[in-house]
Amino acid sequence: MDHRVTRTPLKVIVLSALFVLFLAVIPLCADIYSYIDSQGVLHFTNVPTSVQYTVYIKERPVRSLGYTINQYDHLITGASKKQEVSFALLKALIKTESNFNPKAVSRAGAIGLMQIMPANLKDLNIQDPFDPQENIMGGARYLKRLIKRFNGELPLALAAYNAGPTVVERYQGIPPIKETQGFVDKVLKYYAMYRRR
Repeated sequence: MDHRVTRTPLKVIVLSALFVLFLAVIPLCADIYSYIDSQGVLHFTNVPTSVQYTVYIKERPVRSLGYTINQYDHLITGASKKQEVSFALLKALIKTESNFNPKAVSRAGAIGLMQIMPANLKDLNIQDPFDPQENIMGGARYLKRLIKRFNGELPLALAAYNAGPTVVERYQGIPPIKETQGFVDKVLKYYAMYRRR
């Protein structure tokens, strides 16, 4: 049996450490691309698979991922008051959608703290979806519309936020979509938690 110990040269260790540090400070970007297909359907992605995609939103790089649970409370409070939507509900929605990451981009192309779809940005008066204030205000505005549309039935409004209002209306209730059902449950759980604080 060979009991020799091989030693990694100090130069290799130092270079490896420097490489890891270099990776830690590279700005993370998630540009959004779009194209309209021959049937008029608008497609979004952050990983374009063909030359048909063009840049829809150019993300500003971010160097830190240190988001905290109370970091946006002042913005949530402002949106809550202006849109007359519960602070605890908005915070629960943000926690569920992005976990307080203003640079979050979903596989479907939803953007920012409240995961707004690019197709809804103009209607919600959002110029920069990565701007926390604009994103929260726009998301609160949209949620208020959904609550009104579904006559104050919060689970239906939340299901519509996730799956779209026409899907909820088609099923006349929370659709049998596992992701949507889980989303509603999670938001309501956080909502109850934040209301107790």
